[in-house]
Amino acid sequence: MLNLLIMLAAQMAAAPPVEAELLGRRLAAKSGIATIAPLMIEKDLTELAGEAPDLSPAERARLLAIGRAEGQAGLGRLVAALGHAYAQRLSVADLRVLVAQSESPAAARRRAAEPEAIMATMRALGELDLKKNVAAAFCRETGKLCERH
Repeated sequence: MLNLLIMLAAQMAAAPPVEAELLGRRLAAKSGIATIAPLMIEKDLTELAGEAPDLSPAERARLLAIGRAEGQAGLGRLVAALGHAYAQRLSVADLRVLVAQSESPAAARRRAAEPEAIMATMRALGELDLKKNVAAAFCRETGKLCERH
C-alpha cells in the first residue's frame, strides 16, 4: 500500500502545471503533424472508399463521414498527447515563446504551404527505402544481406 501511495505521489508531483498543459496543446495543434494529419486522413479514406466500389453514393458518404469523425477524434488524441509531452519537457516560459511564434502570421503561412511543400518534396525524392538502400550498400561492401534488395 505504501508503494502505491509513493507512486501516486510521484506521478502527481511530476504533473506539469495547467498553464503548461494548455500551452503545450496550443503548440501541438500548430505542429507539422497536426497540419499534415487531415490530408493523411483524407488520403486513407479515399483509398478505403476505393476498395469498395460497390458502395452506393449514400453508403460512400456515410463511410467518409464515419472516417472523418474517427480521424478528428484521433487527431484530438494526438494533439493532447503531443501537448502533454511538450508540457512535461518544456518550461512555461519556453512554451509561451514557442506558442507565440507558432501563432504568428509567418507561421500560419508556413503551415498553409507545408502540405503542398511536403508532397512536392516526396515527388522530387521518389521512393525512399532506407533499409533497402543500406542493405544494397552493405551487400556491395561485404557480399552479405544481398537478398534484401
